[in-house]
Amino acid sequence: MSLLIGILTFILVITSLFLVLVVLMQRAKTDGGMGSALGGGSMESTFGAETSNVLSGATIKAAIVFFVVSFILYLAHIYQAKHHEAVDSALPTVSAPAANPAPQPTTPAPVEPKKP
Repeated sequence: MSLLIGILTFILVITSLFLVLVVLMQRAKTDGGMGSALGGGSMESTFGAETSNVLSGATIKAAIVFFVVSFILYLAHIYQAKHHEAVDSALPTVSAPAANPAPQPTTPAPVEPKKP
């Protein structure tokens, strides 16, 4: 289950980065902004006059993937947490052995000085 969660987390990060880039490449209504700075002009030559439709479609699809993967990760974490609790509660209990009484501190015998 941890492997699946790791793979889905990687997909979520990649989708997030793609979503950010696609949103930044879109032109604003005023035709100025980050879209032109990040290559919005080159996108027009690549996709033609339908650039805004292509980027809008990519944004919608990336957002859908983002929300679906996020929801699946949420469910996977809940599933893992519930199964982890069930495994922990199924373990046998071990009683501690009886404690030994505390040993009495021993005091060293007084040392008498040597007589010449």
